Amino acid sequence: MSVSDDRTESAGTGASYAAAGVDIEAGDRAVELMKEWVKKTQRPETTGLGGLGGFAGLFDASALKRYERPLLASATDGVGTKVDLARRLGVYDTIGRDLVGMVVDDLVVCGAEPLFMTDYICVGKVHPERVAAVVKGIAEGCVLAGCALVGGETAEHPGLLGQDEFDVAGAGTGVVEADRVLGADRVRAGDVVVAMESSGLHSNGYSLVRHVLLERAGMSLEQEVAELGRTLGEELLEPTRIYSLDCLALTRTTEVHAFSHITGGGLANNLGRVIPDGLHATVDRSTWTPGPVFDLVGRAGDVERAELEKTLNMGVGMMAVVPAESVDAALTTLADRGVDAWVAGEITERGAQQGAAALTGDHAA
Repeated sequence: MSVSDDRTESAGTGASYAAAGVDIEAGDRAVELMKEWVKKTQRPETTGLGGLGGFAGLFDASALKRYERPLLASATDGVGTKVDLARRLGVYDTIGRDLVGMVVDDLVVCGAEPLFMTDYICVGKVHPERVAAVVKGIAEGCVLAGCALVGGETAEHPGLLGQDEFDVAGAGTGVVEADRVLGADRVRAGDVVVAMESSGLHSNGYSLVRHVLLERAGMSLEQEVAELGRTLGEELLEPTRIYSLDCLALTRTTEVHAFSHITGGGLANNLGRVIPDGLHATVDRSTWTPGPVFDLVGRAGDVERAELEKTLNMGVGMMAVVPAESVDAALTTLADRGVDAWVAGEITERGAQQGAAALTGDHAA
């Protein structure tokens, strides 16, 4: 994990990197502050291999010998404009958990165990404590996901970003046995769709949310909202729930055919990505009630239901497609892990006018 340093000084002209706005010493300080958090994410495959400040992170691939045909899975993501709310509120230690959730839960959709992550933090000016707080959140997310944080980059971009502006992105690598890859080819008619509750908005749709609540409705992030039971800012910064270990537990305790991570594009679109040609997924809205923040966004912006559903997760962060005979075991496993889950739909033969997935009914009151 390092801080960008182009060393573009012009000898004899009085110019310097510091004069151009890059503070190398602040970057070094940020790395020192990160170390205690990154150490908490170590796995056996990373213990004793290098450390922060190197040019590359290391992972002992001999651990893959236990696989007959290991397939590596990779994913890259960010958290979108949610970072703007973190900046406005001066809260930097939750956005990292969002980043991890967005990456590792894409990996686990194919059945892959997340192994390690790297991060990229771009700032207008390095504030060591702020950068360290972001990394603290990333490290906490990695612990929740069971993966190691093996490296990263903090880039200072004066002149391109304001001194308080920043963005984050990350990449993750996982592994799955070739004959255990999950996906559309395993899904069958008669399978059941199990929904897992989201912790809130997660990390998608924030351009709409910010426009509706802050600009159109004129709400304040510090405003107490009775229906939310806390301030608007606290609700909007609620970290993304990380499902990777829960999903992996499901694959160990029962048969699973597919997972769908409900992110940008909404529930029907993302579920449809794991439904094969010839089959149709029906999800019944009456099986759950979305959290109050979804209704708030809809009312404040007069947003039509179809627009909400193609933008937000509507209270469902992950879905599993399982055989009917596996439903009870799946629900028991998730309940034992503290995940609220329920049967939300089914897989049937696709009719002539049907798409891959659709929502029916109305949400429970």
